[in-house]
Amino acid sequence: MKIVIINYGAGNIQSIMFAIERLGFKAVLSNNPEEILAADKVIFPGVGEASYAMRKLEESGLENLIPNLKQPVFGICLGMQLMCNSTEEGNTKGLGIFDVDVIKFTSNVKVPQMGWNQIYNLKSDLFKDIPENEFMYLVHSFYAPNCAEAIATTNYDVEYASALHKNNFYGTQFHPEKSGDVGEKILENFLKL
Repeated sequence: MKIVIINYGAGNIQSIMFAIERLGFKAVLSNNPEEILAADKVIFPGVGEASYAMRKLEESGLENLIPNLKQPVFGICLGMQLMCNSTEEGNTKGLGIFDVDVIKFTSNVKVPQMGWNQIYNLKSDLFKDIPENEFMYLVHSFYAPNCAEAIATTNYDVEYASALHKNNFYGTQFHPEKSGDVGEKILENFLKL
């Protein structure tokens, strides 16, 4: 199986590589369109600020490629947010895969949300054999509101979509690669899709 992690200069790449290796697979880092198109599975990571990350995607010509991929694609954290219509962070237009706009947490809560929080209302094979209310690791100041494409929910002052799914596209706000055995099981489920 060929696994490609999209390398566009805004990713939490090493921890994802190590998690995939622990599962017994090898991943390739690439921003080469041919290599990404030829992959069986694509992981779209993201760390940092949305408008900067989107600029990096545009510089590497990937903003048109990613929404048209046909194989399973997994966006993580900022990767998932960039797959949405837009984000308030840097007033950034997204890739428009998920039909939801990412917004900032209100001032009622400590921002960023950093640490462990529960996921529930789990739907989709991404969460096969994952019990409700497991704790996952999150670091974020912006979130996707609950919507038709939500496949997991988390509560941090408001209930929001902590995972999204549409067609061959999946995204998690949490970091499965930093969420222990349960997170690795979710990665493994993605690789088995």
